Amino acid sequence: MKSLDQITIKLRSKSGETLDILVDIFDNSLSSKWLPEFENILDKGLHLEKNYCFFGFPQSPRDLDFLASEINRTIAGINGSSIDYMIKDYFTAANMVETNWSDRNGAYKIDINHDKFNQLHLYFEETQGVSGAMSEHYLNADSKTRWYIRQLNLLCHEAECFIISLSRKDDAPQWIRPSNVMCWLNAPRFILDEEDYNLFGIDTIARDYGGVYVGVNKAVGKHHYEVFCDEGDDSRIDELTTTTLKPQTEAAGDFDIEWGKSTLNELFMKEKLDKFREWLIANKFDPNDPSLTIGHPKIGQVDFDSSFRTNDFNKVLNILSEHLDVYSIKTSNAYAEYDYTYNDSMRLQIPLL
Repeated sequence: MKSLDQITIKLRSKSGETLDILVDIFDNSLSSKWLPEFENILDKGLHLEKNYCFFGFPQSPRDLDFLASEINRTIAGINGSSIDYMIKDYFTAANMVETNWSDRNGAYKIDINHDKFNQLHLYFEETQGVSGAMSEHYLNADSKTRWYIRQLNLLCHEAECFIISLSRKDDAPQWIRPSNVMCWLNAPRFILDEEDYNLFGIDTIARDYGGVYVGVNKAVGKHHYEVFCDEGDDSRIDELTTTTLKPQTEAAGDFDIEWGKSTLNELFMKEKLDKFREWLIANKFDPNDPSLTIGHPKIGQVDFDSSFRTNDFNKVLNILSEHLDVYSIKTSNAYAEYDYTYNDSMRLQIPLL
């Protein structure tokens, strides 16, 4: 596919060594809108959320104990605020997971405690609201409380991804799904056009190894596949724990990089996507309706040979696991440095909210 540009993401290790990741940006309808928005982010020096950046890396220092502690700190911050919203809940590394028997492997394995995390996401939905209809709690909150409200959502998704990788680390290490989620505070949004919807689709749920995708739903809410996974294939949308289910109508210069192996042609993924199609039909959605914006629109691809000199999954994962910090990013027309760590997030982000 014709390339619009090649961007360089410089990662940094704890000892200061760097690694350049080269990404080819495709020439398609969405990329042509996304690239100028992304370069605008770099030019303006917007804040990269390093506390929401590396997902599903089993060796990450942001482990379950750390994440549970952060969730509890967030709850305490909201309960101690003046927004008149009280969360009576407590999280531990133990109660965030379930232990279930796996017939396929003949052993017990850990899984996400979906009830626990659905409830956590509900706290976020009730305290923040959705794009265009923010809650009174959020509108009345000061910047520190808004930061805590935002963390409810970020920590929820990060912990879920970490649990999935922990579950697969010993059971099926080839299917660990690490990723980068690159989000900037106050990134301007743009509206998707009808032609962009053609880049979505159920098959794009199974993201490509090294694929680069426009980021999470900017309308604030869960998309259909998240609800299907979290609530179960027998769930019905009028009985959901979560309250917002929205198509993706807005995007920004954010992006994700998928570091997990491609699954589209695997039997287990084909079976899951078939069940998802059945769930959509049962909930009166058309699986082929592009306006549902299901899946992940691809805008680029990592150049493995130039970045790692290999595309072997285990070798790439080991290299990445030693470089869990973004130091700089450049395109042909823009450049920005990020010389801080996730430990600086609260101090740096609150003034920006």
